[in-house]
Amino acid sequence: MSRRFRIKFSGQSFGLPVATLMLALSLSCSENRLEQELPPTGRVFYLDSSSGDDATSGMAPDKAWKTLEKFNETVFEPGDRILFRAGTVYKGQLKPQGSGALKDGNPLPILVDRYGEGEMPRIDAEGRFEAALHIRNIEYWEFSNLELTNQGESPEARRKGVFVEVEDFGTAHHIYLRKLYIHDVNGTTRKADGASGGIRWRTSGESKRSRLNGFVVEGCRIVRCERDGIMGSGPVRRGLDWYPSLNVIIRGNLIEEVPGDGIVPIASEGALVEQNVMRDCTRLLPEGDAAAGIWPWGSDNTVIQFNEVSDHKAPWDAQGFDSDWDCRNTLIQYNYSHDNEGGFLLICNNGGASPSMGINTGTVVRYNISVNDGLRAHETRQEGYFSPVFHISGPVKDTKIYNNVIYVPAKPDPNIDRTMIRMDNWGGPWPEDTWFANNIFYVEGETRYFWGESKNHVFERNLYYGVHNDGPSDLDPIQGDPLFVSPESAGPGLDSLAGFRLQPGSPASGVGIAISGNGGRDFEGNSLPTFLPPSLGAFEGEH
Repeated sequence: MSRRFRIKFSGQSFGLPVATLMLALSLSCSENRLEQELPPTGRVFYLDSSSGDDATSGMAPDKAWKTLEKFNETVFEPGDRILFRAGTVYKGQLKPQGSGALKDGNPLPILVDRYGEGEMPRIDAEGRFEAALHIRNIEYWEFSNLELTNQGESPEARRKGVFVEVEDFGTAHHIYLRKLYIHDVNGTTRKADGASGGIRWRTSGESKRSRLNGFVVEGCRIVRCERDGIMGSGPVRRGLDWYPSLNVIIRGNLIEEVPGDGIVPIASEGALVEQNVMRDCTRLLPEGDAAAGIWPWGSDNTVIQFNEVSDHKAPWDAQGFDSDWDCRNTLIQYNYSHDNEGGFLLICNNGGASPSMGINTGTVVRYNISVNDGLRAHETRQEGYFSPVFHISGPVKDTKIYNNVIYVPAKPDPNIDRTMIRMDNWGGPWPEDTWFANNIFYVEGETRYFWGESKNHVFERNLYYGVHNDGPSDLDPIQGDPLFVSPESAGPGLDSLAGFRLQPGSPASGVGIAISGNGGRDFEGNSLPTFLPPSLGAFEGEH
């Protein structure tokens, strides 16, 4: 068994494998070295809204500037640092100018941070600006330890906490958002009204294709932002318009009291979404509006891992995780989904879209744990109490779902949907070539399945507990109790899930199908066997 350390993040405890922790520490050390290696000639500017003066040089604490206007009119240079005094408040919008650079092969960014002791310096846009922090057509910037809010007298479309915009610019490198506290952004809650929420980014270009390369959102807290948490946008049509953002990393963020979509990379290649938490979602979306926790759209090779999503309440969808349309090779692994009204997982593709956009192929879903997902207790406009644990819809192809634990306690309301898997035909075509193997489907009571006209769905060596009506024709099923250690101990946090380990003598231990390229580890970091069959479920049991 791998050694593990426990860390605290925003009041929540996470048990992380040593390898993951060491990677995080090495990244932190690298960042500190970068800051220390700034040339001694790099300028340092100070802002202090309580006692500053825009008429001074701004280059010492006792000569600090006072206003955001002074910041915004200054064109900064590579290696500059701009420090806001802790505990100060600034009304308006932060809109930086100038760019850092790449020097001798290493980034030389412009850094924005705080100085002194106390609370984060606060930027309050008061609903008067589209975003409290607007980053447009610049590169090599890092923003850390700021509080950002943008609440107006009434909700307004496209209102944001942070807006990163790259238009007719080319490739914008190295935009880092770290340890930002973004809260109380009252955008509109209806998706069709326009993009609003905590952090949004957009890439576009008519005269020059544009994208981000090296966009990092890390350790931020997003609270009471409407409609969404962290979301991007950009051209997604395949062909000449396909110019995806690269090296997008969304890591270690906490999203609370956000009613819509949690984290959505759009038009990206190889995005990494890990160690994030979305919880306590608010029931604010209008009837019929769809949203889910973490999902890519118009993106390839997205990795979604070590995340937790709970309490999603959107009127439609409301799953913890999703592999959406116009995506290739999405990998969803080692995540925890619980108490989401719409279910655990959506995989979908609009069959009515053009061939350049109607793509969803190669999704892999492995070593995840779903607890008490699919409990919508009110009717939807679309289809009653619809809330299957798995919803697979449209021309979705070549999907592999293996070594997951699906734990469905008794439903508290007799009207709640009791479907485990629902195959659907969004836009006309049906899913094809969907493979389920080594999963544990544990149901207190009964569940059911809908296959429609889906093609070539194959179930192989899964364990079924409870009553499974119209269940799959599994090639080698196991019926019975998997003998979890203590599933009732599951609660908030990935480290609460040890109860889904298998007791000695479990019929799920060491009986699975060997799968090539399985990631090499189970949910908690234990190595998977090389020459023996793996166990069923998300934890490697005793052989």
